[in-house]
Amino acid sequence: MEYIRLIGILIVIVGFALKLDSILIIFLAAVTTALAGGLCITGLLATLGRNFVSNRSMAIFIINLFVPGTLERNGLREAAAAFIRKFKNVTAGKLVCIYGVMRSFFGAFNVNFGGVTGFVRPVIMPMAEGAIFEEGETPDEDYVEEIKGMTSAMDNIAWFFFQVLFVGGSGGILVQSTLSGLGYEVELIDLAKVEIPIAFIALVIACVYFTLMDRKLRAKYLKSKKAEKSGSASGKKEV
Repeated sequence: MEYIRLIGILIVIVGFALKLDSILIIFLAAVTTALAGGLCITGLLATLGRNFVSNRSMAIFIINLFVPGTLERNGLREAAAAFIRKFKNVTAGKLVCIYGVMRSFFGAFNVNFGGVTGFVRPVIMPMAEGAIFEEGETPDEDYVEEIKGMTSAMDNIAWFFFQVLFVGGSGGILVQSTLSGLGYEVELIDLAKVEIPIAFIALVIACVYFTLMDRKLRAKYLKSKKAEKSGSASGKKEV
């Protein structure tokens, strides 16, 4: 009968397989598991309350779900797109590389803008779309999806390699503690010195790769649209 306590897992599997409401599935699984384990409703609520209080700092990430949405509602995306249109000859690929350099610089001082959710989606992506509009083109849906992948990848690369340069940051301390457990005692400043050339090499390779990728995407999506427009225009003239 001890296996009855695993009924919550069965509910989750069946619920997601049937594509039912996610929140309802998790709620039913939690309540069912608590009752099967001998907890009453009061005990379940008390357990949830204790866990929330003891891990309340982890809930800070929820702010990222509200702040970007609120800013977008008040015109952040439009303002970002209008800003990038003021500059000439700025393609989406160049914008990704510029963001990577900026992200790397501030990452070395452990300054985080919010990552993909808090900065890339509400700010960088509208700028990339604005750069495409500046060229007289309408962003193709597939092209936009490719740019999303490029900006997200650049954000992760820059933050991953450069935040370790900050002495006392979580990344450096993690590496130091891992090496210490393996019998290697190192100082954080020494780790930063070793990481500097690796970080710059990673940034340069990423910029080169995304620049070449942007050229390929522009040739695929933008020139094809121009060909379609010229073809439709010639067809009208013949008529």
